[in-house]
Amino acid sequence: MSEHGIWVWILFNVFVLAMLAVDLGVFHRKQHAVSVKEALTWTGVWIMLAMLFNLVILFWGSELILIAYAPDGKPMTEGRTAVDFLTAYLIEKSLSMDNIFVFLLVFKYFGIPAQYQHKTLFWGIVGALVMRLAFIIGGLALLKNFEWVAYIFGAVLLFTGIKMWTSGDTEVHPERNPVLRLFKKFMPVQDDFAGGRFAVKRQWPEGAGGKLRWVATPLLVTLIVIETTDVIFAVDSVPAVLAVTHDEFIAYSSNVFAILGLRALYFALAGIMPLFKDLHYGLAFILIFVGAKMIAHEFWHLPEGTHWISLGVIAGTLILSIVTSVMRHKDEVDLEAVVEGTAEPQEPAQTADGE
Repeated sequence: MSEHGIWVWILFNVFVLAMLAVDLGVFHRKQHAVSVKEALTWTGVWIMLAMLFNLVILFWGSELILIAYAPDGKPMTEGRTAVDFLTAYLIEKSLSMDNIFVFLLVFKYFGIPAQYQHKTLFWGIVGALVMRLAFIIGGLALLKNFEWVAYIFGAVLLFTGIKMWTSGDTEVHPERNPVLRLFKKFMPVQDDFAGGRFAVKRQWPEGAGGKLRWVATPLLVTLIVIETTDVIFAVDSVPAVLAVTHDEFIAYSSNVFAILGLRALYFALAGIMPLFKDLHYGLAFILIFVGAKMIAHEFWHLPEGTHWISLGVIAGTLILSIVTSVMRHKDEVDLEAVVEGTAEPQEPAQTADGE
C-alpha cells in the first residue's frame, strides 16, 4: 500500500457506503422505473462530488494526505495529483459507456422490467467496487515487483483499442457465460421475478417429488452476468488507469467516483444510445493513446509535464467523439419521447462493417 494513512481509506469508504445507503435506502427504497429527470439529477450529483473531491486534493491534499506517490515513493505536488485523479476519472468515465451498452443488452436478453433494473445495477456496482480494488492492488503489486508487466499492460490496451476501432462495440452472449452455466448446475432458476427478489425458497421441482430449496430469479442471473462482464471490462480499464497513476488511493478513488455514477448515467442515456454509436472510435483512440504512452514511458521516461498533455488529449478526444457522434445520428432518436419518458431503451444498431 502507498503512504496514505489508514484513516484516509476508512473515511473514504465510509463516505462511499453512506452515499450508497442514501441512494438505495432513501431515494430508491421503493422499486420504480427511473425517469430521465431523476437519472440526470443523480448523474449531476455524482459528477459534482467527483469534482469537489478533485478540488479537495488540489487545495488541501497535503494536509489530508490525499497527494499521490510516485513509483519511487516520493510524494507528488497537489496539482499533479489533482491532474492524475481527473485524468483517471475521465478515462474510467468514458470507458463506462461500453458498460452501459452491455447493460442494455443484458436487460433486454433477460427481459428485466424497468422497475427492477436499478436494484440489479446497485448490487452490480457494489460488486464492481470490490473487484476494482482487488484489480488495482494486484496490478500495482505486479508493476512494483515486475517492471516488464508495464509492457504487457500497454500491449493489452493497444490490442483492445485496435479491436474496438475495427470491430465496434462489445458483444455479449449470456448463454455462453461459463460462470452462469456453472451456477445453473447448483441452483435452479425460475421465470418469475418474485416481486424483485434475487431468490426465493420454494418447492422445486414443482409437484409431488419436489423439495424445499432456494431458487434463483432472473434478477440474480442478470446480476451474475453483469458482475462477470465487469471483470472483462476491468482488464481494460484498470491498466488504463494505472498508466496514469501508480498510487493505489488515487487509482481506486477515481474508479469509485466513475463507477458510482454509472447507474444514473445508464438511466439517463438508455433512451438515446443510438446517438453514441460512433463513440467507440474515441474510446478506442483513448486506449491506444494510453497504451502507447505506458510503453513509451518505460523506454524513455517521459519528462514532467506530459500529464497535462494526457489530460488534454483524453478530454479533447472524449468531447470530440461525443459531439461528432451526436451530430451524425441526431435524427435517429425522438428526444421528445425520451424527455416525456415514453421512449423505449435503444441499443446502437450495428451494420455489417461494424458501424
